[in-house]
Amino acid sequence: MPDIHVSAAVIVDDDGRVLVVRKQGTTRFMQPGGKPEPGESPAQTLIRELHEELGLRLDEADLQPLGTFISEAANEPGHRVVAEAFATSVAPDAVSVQAELAELRWITPSDVATLPLAPLSLEHLLPIAWPAHTP
Repeated sequence: MPDIHVSAAVIVDDDGRVLVVRKQGTTRFMQPGGKPEPGESPAQTLIRELHEELGLRLDEADLQPLGTFISEAANEPGHRVVAEAFATSVAPDAVSVQAELAELRWITPSDVATLPLAPLSLEHLLPIAWPAHTP
């Protein structure tokens, strides 16, 4: 199964909500982030993607490494996503939909049952954000 390498952000606000985004032409919500450009480190990839997609300006000191996680890709059937994940927190008014994004939402554990979420989010990243709510 081919691998897609990405950097992903677990972004929380002061109320413990987690930011998820949906790209144009897709149905599933996922953590913001994206694929690296040549020569970029995972943190550099994420900083660039968060600026392009959400208008955020962060630097590496704002990102807490969480590790590498592997799941079935949400939008590329037959592929796996290999994600370098980082945590950070921002105020909800610091982000806005830009670039290829169609929508963003700040979610709580009660939203998980009703929102179409990417496997990476469900299996790995949301349980990190909300350890008390892991099944």
